[in-house]
Amino acid sequence: MGIEFLVTSFIVTASPGTGVLYTLATGLSRGFRASVVAAFGCTLGIVPHMAATIMGLAALLHTSALAFQIFKYAGVAYLLYVAWSTLRESGTLKVETDDEAQAQSATKVTVTAVLINILNPKLTIFFLAFLPQFVSTDEAHPVPRMLELSAVFMLMTFVIFVGYGLLAAAVRDHVISRPKVLTWMRRTFAGAFVALGAKLAFTNI
Repeated sequence: MGIEFLVTSFIVTASPGTGVLYTLATGLSRGFRASVVAAFGCTLGIVPHMAATIMGLAALLHTSALAFQIFKYAGVAYLLYVAWSTLRESGTLKVETDDEAQAQSATKVTVTAVLINILNPKLTIFFLAFLPQFVSTDEAHPVPRMLELSAVFMLMTFVIFVGYGLLAAAVRDHVISRPKVLTWMRRTFAGAFVALGAKLAFTNI
């Protein structure tokens, strides 16, 4: 496994995006354990894109404008929903301190994180363009090789996202103890989700 793959994977996973943003928001509102759940959900959301790429379905998405547009706008709509829910006190940045409440929200955090990454067609296109570059044309068993590379990419995603969650959890007390700061954070995260949704809306094949 070349250093080029590891460096490229690190840049891609560490770059701020919807998954990073959601993990940070979860860490700020629910603490470190919940941010780990969010990181796991975002990582799990990569699996369908990986599977689509390996099975060749990504090629259909890449060549079919209609399929890409439907998938893309579903993702945009979901990001706008997440932005709207973030602004509400019961949404993404709802502060929870009770252990039972955190346990009950774990499923919701996981589902939201998974959907955020599943409904991102750029991930499928990325895998379609990214993975084949690191699989030799004379590779005897290309599928196991692609699975190996995908597993490394997912592991790196999880570790980096957990790092983001740890960072957010570290400043959590300073945020939730200041209502005005929390309100500002809600607006900032909501605006960021809207901006990412707008960026996705103008993404072309």
